[in-house]
Amino acid sequence: MDMPVLYDYWRSSASYRVRIALNLAGIAYEAVVVDLLGKAHKGAEHLARNPQGLVPALAIDGLMLTQSLAMIEYIIETRGVALLPDDAADRARVRALAHAITMDIHPVCNMGVVAHVLELAGGDEAMRVAWMQRFIGAGLEAFESLLDHPSTGQFCHGDAPGLADLCLIPQIYNAERWGADISGLARIQKIRAACDRLPAFINAHPDKVKA
Repeated sequence: MDMPVLYDYWRSSASYRVRIALNLAGIAYEAVVVDLLGKAHKGAEHLARNPQGLVPALAIDGLMLTQSLAMIEYIIETRGVALLPDDAADRARVRALAHAITMDIHPVCNMGVVAHVLELAGGDEAMRVAWMQRFIGAGLEAFESLLDHPSTGQFCHGDAPGLADLCLIPQIYNAERWGADISGLARIQKIRAACDRLPAFINAHPDKVKA
């Protein structure tokens, strides 16, 4: 069977979370860069992989998968990596945490969305930075409150990394990139420290994979 191929961009948080999942599952893969700054994601070659013109796309098991959470759940279901709890209520909590980032923070901070906002508003780089700080900062403050829960352990849920952690760590990277002050979010910082000790997270970091 052919080696999986991840079509990604080093700074894409959606790609980042899939890289972590592949690493945790022990899946060797080939990385193919889709240059977002060069608009390669809007070219015919990538649109044939993903008509939405987004990264990542994952070629695996004869399939071409899109949407990072769908990819991660496919890895969970086919490779036996335990990134979701067995209990239904616990799974709902972990998915809610993951969705708080991937469906609430991420979409409004998407590169294309923010570029269009700036175009409509006649904004500049200072407006871009203020936008990112506002939505990432507020979103992670709310996430910090969601972590005030008896099931939070060393990681977002319990004492092993799971789906929510795979979503949180890339968003922390974005927060720091845009200067959102999250230094006072103690639960998030504790989880970040735990993830930073794991090779699967270390080796997925954008600085490790930058082309």
